[in-house]
Order: sequence, then structure tokens, then C-alpha cells
Amino acid sequence: QVQLVESGGGLVQPGGSLRLSCAASGFTFSRYAMSWYRQAPGKERELVARITSAGGSTTYADSMKGRFTISRDNAKNTVYLQMNSLKPEDTAVYYCYARADRPPRGDYWGQGTQVTVSS
Repeated sequence: QVQLVESGGGLVQPGGSLRLSCAASGFTFSRYAMSWYRQAPGKERELVARITSAGGSTTYADSMKGRFTISRDNAKNTVYLQMNSLKPEDTAVYYCYARADRPPRGDYWGQGTQVTVSS
């Protein structure tokens, strides 16, 4: 039924760029705020960025501010994360997350995509 499918991860050198995509299906995408989270080995899952359902407001963790950009295309049921100036500490599994902006409440997680930043 509900699916959040991340893509675009891979191996990139420090200073490089990647664009992650999350394709949503099985729910009303335009009702949901979308977020990217990440989890590195031995660390807790942390918020990377969030965008409201209509795309009018964004939130970033301090360490990503100025380097990462979240965006969405409601016509394509897709959310993106543009990552620039990547650092080794950005290495993690990146997860797509959906949460309803208004009732009825609901939330969903994707399976994640691996991003590795290394020389």
C-alpha cells in the first residue's frame, strides 16, 4: 500500500554532490510534511531537513544549513535532498519520512539509501 522509495545514494568524494529522491505512493502526498533523516553507524537517527506539505517552509539541522536543500514536487509525489560540499561525517543511511500536516494523523518511513563520502 504505502511506499516511500529512496534513490540517488552512493559513493562520492569529499566536496562532491549528490541528489537524493524519495518517491511516494499509496497516500495523499500533498497532505504530508516530508523529512529526511540520517543514521550513521553507532549514532542515533537525526533530522536532516523538513519541508511543509505545500513547500512553503523548510527546516535544517545546523550542520547541513547552507549545504543541503530540501524541495518537493507534489505533482510527482517526490521529495528531494540536494547535498553539496559533502563531508566524510555525512556518511550515513538517509531515510525519507512522511507526516501528515493535519488530521487524520499518519506517518511513514522509507527503507533508506546509503550515502558514503570517502576518498
